Amino acid sequence: MPDRNVHVLLVAAGRGTRAAGYAGELPKQYRVIGGKAVIARTLDCFLAHPAISGVTIVVHAADGDALVAATTGREGRFRAVTGGATRQISVRHGLESLAGDPPDAVLVHDCVRPFVSDAIIDRAVAALAEHDAVLVATPVTDTLKSTGPGGAVTGTVPRDNLYAAQTPQGFRFGPILAAHRKAAEAGRDDFTDDAAVAEWAGMTVHVVEGERGNVKITTREDIAMAEARFDTAAPVETRVGSGFDVHAFCAGDHVMLGGVRIAHDHGLAGHSDADVLLHAATDAVLGAIALGDIGSHFPPSDPQWRGAPSDIFLKHACDRLWAKGGHLVHLDLTVIGEAPKVGPHREAIRERVAAICGVAVARVSVKATTTEKLGFTGRREGLAAMATATVTVPTTLEEPRR
Repeated sequence: MPDRNVHVLLVAAGRGTRAAGYAGELPKQYRVIGGKAVIARTLDCFLAHPAISGVTIVVHAADGDALVAATTGREGRFRAVTGGATRQISVRHGLESLAGDPPDAVLVHDCVRPFVSDAIIDRAVAALAEHDAVLVATPVTDTLKSTGPGGAVTGTVPRDNLYAAQTPQGFRFGPILAAHRKAAEAGRDDFTDDAAVAEWAGMTVHVVEGERGNVKITTREDIAMAEARFDTAAPVETRVGSGFDVHAFCAGDHVMLGGVRIAHDHGLAGHSDADVLLHAATDAVLGAIALGDIGSHFPPSDPQWRGAPSDIFLKHACDRLWAKGGHLVHLDLTVIGEAPKVGPHREAIRERVAAICGVAVARVSVKATTTEKLGFTGRREGLAAMATATVTVPTTLEEPRR
């Protein structure tokens, strides 16, 4: 939607009670991390994006001075309006403030998600060219359990087609304003996000791929993680991990490589979907942070991983890296085999792997080679893959032993 007016509402009226006692007297959005307030970091993500025509911050009535202090140097580049008692009311206030000169579309974003990437914004804006409502979200990869009294597990919830909602959530302006007004007239102020308001009002919401790194700073642990990621003065070290995997061919009509389905006259045998490239990548990331290998996290003896998509494994490894305050700098992947040809699918694989890892495509390299018809790959009995992951992590306090 490059020729349309896309406005951003940053929701900043919350009190941040789950981080209370750690962020001081001010709510967490005003906490300074790495020399800059969280809300300023989030604001800068949108001010710098060419598809965004304007930004409105919905702020708590008591936080005017805090907002001014946090956004010094950005005066005149955004608007501020006062929010309400709930997130839903605050968003409606923000929408109403735009109704006199309405934009074509609006992105509603949590001000405490300062890691939103240009790629996420691009995908959300592009999707609004086709849909009235879009939701940035990531597939649920953890096993979900339901519980009863006393915390006893009562069952396992199927995670197929389940997504974890993130922001921004994007909407054509007219329909979402009408939905919020309708909810207010009906006395409904209990919706936890704007996609839920849209669904209730009869709008169809379409999922846009999010990123694992687009986290919301909610708890003390989240603040500690953000400090590790943003504290450029903190000492960091570069580590390199390697991964190698092999799978034999079996009966089938396709193989999975780097999360991409490729038609072939054979399949690959394995407990999961046998994506040899993602398995090698997972081991490389885990190796860089000294957390074992894929088998120690996802044992092939566990039936829940039978046929599982391998992006679950790589996302898990990247999550562990994020939890340590680390960053994936580069992922170099090589497929070894005579067939199928990787070249026609190279860019699709790079894009898919980058999305799984929550990094830019430029940080993922995909290559292919043969063994000159030598060995099991040369005899077309299977495929092998190698991976090298380069990461940065905060330097540990422990000195290496001499």
